[in-house]
Amino acid sequence: MTKTALITGASRGLGAALAEALCDTHHIIAVAKTTGALEELDDRIQAKGGTATLAPMDVTNADAMATLCRGIFDRWGALDIWLHTAVHAPPLTPAPLIDAKDLSKSVNCNITATSTLISFVAPLLGMTGRAVFFDDPHTGDKFFGSYAATKAAQIALARSWQAETRNTGPQVQILTPAPMPTAVRARFFPGEDRTPLNDPKTEAQRLLAQL
Repeated sequence: MTKTALITGASRGLGAALAEALCDTHHIIAVAKTTGALEELDDRIQAKGGTATLAPMDVTNADAMATLCRGIFDRWGALDIWLHTAVHAPPLTPAPLIDAKDLSKSVNCNITATSTLISFVAPLLGMTGRAVFFDDPHTGDKFFGSYAATKAAQIALARSWQAETRNTGPQVQILTPAPMPTAVRARFFPGEDRTPLNDPKTEAQRLLAQL
């Protein structure tokens, strides 16, 4: 039976690297807003002999996520692993100047969409599947208020689910990637020397080895 991996936020960065790393053993279900980037990912997966289903969707659209998860159930009946890398990275700003629209987008993507996805994906994972979340701790860092607060809330949701399912499954894991030269990081640290940063493909292999 074909193993399946759902990757939310799969178009670039760590999500794309995880998709390429897993495509040798799993059929990849790749979710992201950017169609062109997903098609490029599909080309790389096919070049490796793997297969993928592309889902150009916004994870904050609950109806789209419900349709996707129903489609996964109808086609495969279950899901082996879910890796959640989708995140909204608002501009860095002092706490008194946080923009309400940016904060709302962060809440919708980093918290609300994560909670909604957990409710949709949990039945697909059952008792034996695995869900993986990726921490990026910046709590207390200056100018990181919107991102740090909503990312910490996302991980708090994951930790609660992890505790609730420890004896029943699915297995929930929270990993902390090393700094990588991703688009998200570039927004936070423009002009940074990216040479010392870890290559996403190398980091994906390191993280998957921990599962």
